[in-house]
Amino acid sequence: MTSTQAVGRTPKTQVMGILNVTPDSFSDGGSYTAVSDAIARAREIDEAGAAIIDIGGESTRPGADPVSIDEELSRVAPVVERIVDDPDIEATISVDTYKPAVAEAALDAGADIINDQNGLDDPEMRSLVASRDCTVVLMDAVNIPVEPEFTPAADDIVAAVCERLEERVERARSAGVADDQLVLDPGVGFATGPGDDLELIARTDEFSALGYPVLVGASRKSFTNEIVEQPPQERIAPSLAAHLVAAERGADIVRVHDVAETVSALRTAEALWDRRPGAR
Repeated sequence: MTSTQAVGRTPKTQVMGILNVTPDSFSDGGSYTAVSDAIARAREIDEAGAAIIDIGGESTRPGADPVSIDEELSRVAPVVERIVDDPDIEATISVDTYKPAVAEAALDAGADIINDQNGLDDPEMRSLVASRDCTVVLMDAVNIPVEPEFTPAADDIVAAVCERLEERVERARSAGVADDQLVLDPGVGFATGPGDDLELIARTDEFSALGYPVLVGASRKSFTNEIVEQPPQERIAPSLAAHLVAAERGADIVRVHDVAETVSALRTAEALWDRRPGAR
C-alpha cells in the first residue's frame, strides 16, 4: 500500500483504532500484552469498521517509564507481523513510535503509517520516512513524556500549535518528506493547559486550513473532566462528542479506543450532515 492509499482526504472521517501492547497505558494498559490477545483485539477493531489500527508499544501517560528500543520492538514487531499475515484484517497498520529503529522494523514488518508523537524531531526519523515514502502522522507536542504540571506559554494555543506544525512540516519537507506523506495532529492532551484541549478540538478547522489531512486523538483523555469528571473507561460519551465536533470541523481521522461506538456515531452524524440544506 502506498502512502497516498494509506490515508487521505475522503468524504468520511476515518477511524483509527488504538491497540496498546503496553502494561501501563492510562486506559487499557496490560489488556493486550500477549500477542494472541493483541491479535484478537486487532480483529475486533477491524470488524468494528476502523480504517486504521494504531499499535503502540510505549505509554505516554504521566509518570510512565521510558522503554528501551529492544523492549518496544519485542512488544510491537510480532503483533505487526501477525496482523499483516492475517487475511481477515483489512485495516491499514500504523505504529505509534518516535524511535527510528522501531519505525524501520515496523515498516519492514508491513506497517504503512508511522505515528510520531515527537513530530519528526529526530533527523534520523525524517530521513527514514522520506526514504520509505510512508505516511507519517506529525504530532505537535512539547511535553513528552507528559508532565501534569507543565503549562504552555501561549496566549492563543491554536495559533501557537499551527505555527509549530508549520515549522515541523517545513523541516520534514527539507529532509525530503513529500506533502502527500503528511498527516497533522494538533496533540490534544500534550503541552496544553486547562481549557486548551477544548480549544484545539473546537477549532479543528484551523488545522485543516493548513492544507494537510488532520488527525484528532481525544479518546478517554482527562480534559473531559473539566466538564464531567469520570474515570478513563467511562469517558466514551465525552470522547464521542469531541470526535464528532472534530469531524464536523475538518478532521480526516479520529484516533479512538471505542471503535464500534465511534464508527456508528460518525456514520450517523455524516448521514445527518449530508441532509442539511445546501450540503449536496
